[in-house]
Amino acid sequence: ISFDNSDKDGDGIKDQEDILLGARKEARKRVKYKSDYYVGGYPPENEGVCTDLVWRAFKDAGYNLKDMVDEDIRENPGNYNEIQSSPDSNIDFRRVSILYVYFKNHAASITTQLKPNDFENLRQWQPGDIITFDHSEHIAIVSDKRRADGIPYIIHSAPPYAREGNE
Repeated sequence: ISFDNSDKDGDGIKDQEDILLGARKEARKRVKYKSDYYVGGYPPENEGVCTDLVWRAFKDAGYNLKDMVDEDIRENPGNYNEIQSSPDSNIDFRRVSILYVYFKNHAASITTQLKPNDFENLRQWQPGDIITFDHSEHIAIVSDKRRADGIPYIIHSAPPYAREGNE
């Protein structure tokens, strides 16, 4: 996915910034962390998990991440070994391991190392970037706020609720 100067929803805000702002809105609402299975895929607005913060941020930028992931699974089932025999559009877009595969195949990769006070390293971490931890454990969005040493905050949902910070 390339968001270079694109504005899919036509609101005058570039997509990468729109994703950041959508994630921040989720954190400010302090959406309760709750993991469950929902027919139709979408949890209520006041609850969700880390992946829900991501698709909601994408929605704010004009993208339907659920449809994008479902289409990619249909077109490239071999990329999704975990669900190859039984995809489930009610939950697949809410699985970190599935989003990891999707973004790995459709987005640029950045360094996985964070080096405090190293400008060359830290400039790779841009606001609105999507990051995963241990490939399938957790997903978050890079904030435009940073610690004094340059390490960016993240916006994510983890118990007990969605938040922005350096934890």
